[in-house]
Amino acid sequence: MSEQSKLRSEHNEDTALIPFGRSFVASEAFRLLFREGMDLIEESAAYLDGPGREESRQLTRQAALAYAAESMRLTTRLMQVASWLLLQRAVNNGEMGRDQVLSEKSKVRLDGFNVDRSAPGWNDLPEAFRDLIERSLRLQNRIALLDREIYRPHEVQPFQPDNQNSVQAQISLLHTAFSSN
Repeated sequence: MSEQSKLRSEHNEDTALIPFGRSFVASEAFRLLFREGMDLIEESAAYLDGPGREESRQLTRQAALAYAAESMRLTTRLMQVASWLLLQRAVNNGEMGRDQVLSEKSKVRLDGFNVDRSAPGWNDLPEAFRDLIERSLRLQNRIALLDREIYRPHEVQPFQPDNQNSVQAQISLLHTAFSSN
């Protein structure tokens, strides 16, 4: 294989990563998502190091345990979100090839780290803290959905010319259901 063919083959593998993914990470929507994620990370860090620390000292023992557990989950969740966002930005900037992206992406966990709102002490947690948790969960869920769309697209159904057009099939069902026979 010539060097030019080899480069073309590697380029095709990289661009075949996922068309939606390539267009999404280059979009304004991704830049907004990236900024939202990084802003939430900064806001959470500032809260945990400042007002959150003060508020946690005034909690009951049970609520303080919940605060400690949830703050660890929050930080872990946000670190995973940041990893995913930074990985997508590296893809967009052409800093990583397909194999490296898939290898690094496999280390990012976008599932789990959920919250048990019925856990003892949850309702006693500071409202600002619970708000950060809820926002981080929504962001994590959005990113998990994007991740599935980018890296695990739905299998395309093969075209079968002998299948009836789905609209025509529905019309036929309606005729059958409402016929006066």
